[in-house]
Amino acid sequence: MSLVDVAVGETMFAATLLETPDQVGYLQVGRDVMLLFKETEVSLAKNLQGELSLRNRFSVTVNHIERGDIMSAIDLDFMGQVLTSVITTRGVNRLQLAVGEQIEALVKANEIALMECANAI
Repeated sequence: MSLVDVAVGETMFAATLLETPDQVGYLQVGRDVMLLFKETEVSLAKNLQGELSLRNRFSVTVNHIERGDIMSAIDLDFMGQVLTSVITTRGVNRLQLAVGEQIEALVKANEIALMECANAI
């Protein structure tokens, strides 16, 4: 088992993996990887203070909100990349999310997978 840290710009992400760098070559230091996680694993927060056990906490901007009766999809901008969070519509209403607003996204380390980049040498 490995706890892998990945830098995306100035933001650090952590992923808990079953593989080790000895088993999987792309886990070597300095290799480019893609971070993968399900949109249902992205939690959202406003005015969050204090420490959390979640290792992955990063600022995003709300681009679009598609409200459903029970679930809603929120398109987010993270450093020019579009991410989506799917949360309950009650959660969207409680947070009073608005397009253009900067909030925080959170993903547990054990919900992140890594994949070798196709252009890696």
